[in-house]
Amino acid sequence: MSDFSTEPSDVQQAPADGPRLDELLKTHFGHEAFRPMQRQIIDAVLEGRDVQVVMPTGGGKSLCYQLPALASPGVTLVVSPLIALMQNQVDALQANGIRAAFVNSSLDPDEARAREQAAISGEYDLLYLAPERLMSGSGRWLLAQLNVARFAIDEAHCISEWGHDFRPEYRMLGSIREGFDGRFADAPVIALTATATPRVVDDIAAQLALREPARFQASFERENLYYEVRPKHKAFDQILAYIREHADSDGIIYCQSRAKVEAMAERLKQNGVNALPYHAGLDNRQRSENQHAFIYGDARVIVATIAFGMGVDKPDVRYVIHADLPRHIEGYYQETGRAGRDGLPADCILFYSAADRAKIEYFIEQKESPTEREHAHWQLDQVIKFAHSTACRLVPLIGYFGETHGGDCGHCDNCVKPPNLVDATQDARKLLSAVARTGQRFGLSYVFDVLRGSKAQRVLQNRHDQLSVYGIGADQPKGYWGAVADALLEGGNLALTADEYRTAHLTPTGVTVMKGQAAVKIVQSRAVSAAPRPSKPAPAKAEPLSPDDHRLFEELRELRRRLAQEQGVPPYVVFGDVALRQMAIRRPTSDQAFLGVSGVGQTKLRRYGPAFLQVIRQHADDAPGEGPVFIPDP
Repeated sequence: MSDFSTEPSDVQQAPADGPRLDELLKTHFGHEAFRPMQRQIIDAVLEGRDVQVVMPTGGGKSLCYQLPALASPGVTLVVSPLIALMQNQVDALQANGIRAAFVNSSLDPDEARAREQAAISGEYDLLYLAPERLMSGSGRWLLAQLNVARFAIDEAHCISEWGHDFRPEYRMLGSIREGFDGRFADAPVIALTATATPRVVDDIAAQLALREPARFQASFERENLYYEVRPKHKAFDQILAYIREHADSDGIIYCQSRAKVEAMAERLKQNGVNALPYHAGLDNRQRSENQHAFIYGDARVIVATIAFGMGVDKPDVRYVIHADLPRHIEGYYQETGRAGRDGLPADCILFYSAADRAKIEYFIEQKESPTEREHAHWQLDQVIKFAHSTACRLVPLIGYFGETHGGDCGHCDNCVKPPNLVDATQDARKLLSAVARTGQRFGLSYVFDVLRGSKAQRVLQNRHDQLSVYGIGADQPKGYWGAVADALLEGGNLALTADEYRTAHLTPTGVTVMKGQAAVKIVQSRAVSAAPRPSKPAPAKAEPLSPDDHRLFEELRELRRRLAQEQGVPPYVVFGDVALRQMAIRRPTSDQAFLGVSGVGQTKLRRYGPAFLQVIRQHADDAPGEGPVFIPDP
């Protein structure tokens, strides 16, 4: 099995197809050039090779099987895990003039049969099915009738038990080329995923029985995403302030529990934010309605558990906030990857607390398998290293996936504003002393109460108001002591029991610190209750908007919204924000100039060109002589 490649050297080129592929790319997708690695992957697919692709969300994975479907006979059968994802992708393909359809349980039987017959008749270039339907009796019957050019397995990490979204149904796909009198024995398979460790990559290849696949792995770094970790102190107030500062942006807030999702969404609503909840406890209709409202732009914020994920094909999510600590880097990376899919700046903000860590560790200890417990603890440790890092966050983030980063990324909080480390040794000694003098029988929240001189009934009943450590930390808020505790936990100086109540106790190295024989430092921004640092995304590859450009951009957004509503599709299916920004800046006034906008192909020119050109021309007529720059016709 070949190693992953970032160069085309292991793939024979197909120069005869070059002009044809470039033409299809522009005509149907509106792009003048391929993104990095796309052309090499497409060449390998068209050569009939099995192909494995690991490419971050927004990197253009789908094009790697969609374009070959247009360039070769037969149907490309796409295995996709979620109904909503199929719907969104097919909407976008049809808007680009591509013959695509899906068959799933959302269709009534008559419509499903009609689409199956159309597929048998060769009317589709791409057909989307869920793995459960494909491997069912009716699915295998349909498969036997089709002229399948290739199989594309999307979200391929779902086949691996070491992945973060393991689905047993995917296991059946390993036998997809068997039977059928050998009809599909030579049909190539392309497996695609946004996140996979080397272990998961090998497992995917084994489970799908890939044959010496050409492997491609893009960098896991997303330069338009800004990563920031904040202390979980008055987190709701911080989240609300952020949303108000970004009122024109759409975002996702992830919480660990259904109850937290409901509470967060309700509090945001009470504060004037149009936020909707999403979790597995809602009935199917409500979940579908809430996701639809977010995807179609009727709600700006969705508050969700990890149940809200792979079905999100929305490119203009401007922020992803983790209100609770994620359990593993894979899930965190996948979830933050839903921001900025269009390549424009987006923020990824994580709130961290030792209490969250303790909750996750408790649930890990409930796992019956020692192997599973060990693996889950290792995964959580990687999250903690990321959250506690005082250097470039990209180093531990993409290092998790086996990629080396040199640091100084320029788009994380530690690189934008290097943290100021302060000596907290004396306060660490106070905290450790309080743990010791209360008998190492209480949780950290209780220890903080003792330190801060709380009059809580429990503290008084235990006569801990008589201890020498009582009230010696009253000059600092609870959030500060949480930061000190985090540093001690991370340094192995303090530990929490694995039972439900998570009591704190000293380690041998913690005793050393308590005696003043070792130093402890913490990040100043985590040590004080001052306002958090403002988000500062890295410069994205986007042209700036002048005030007049922005007014036109908003007019174009409104037109996009109306057209999308009339057609019953998400706004981004009409045009993405990147295309609208280019229209607002360049002001094309003819069909040929309009085709120069990214994302505009012949189909969208015919369908949407007249309406958008009219708005651009009208804006120019109404503008008070600000001298917009027009793109001349070639």
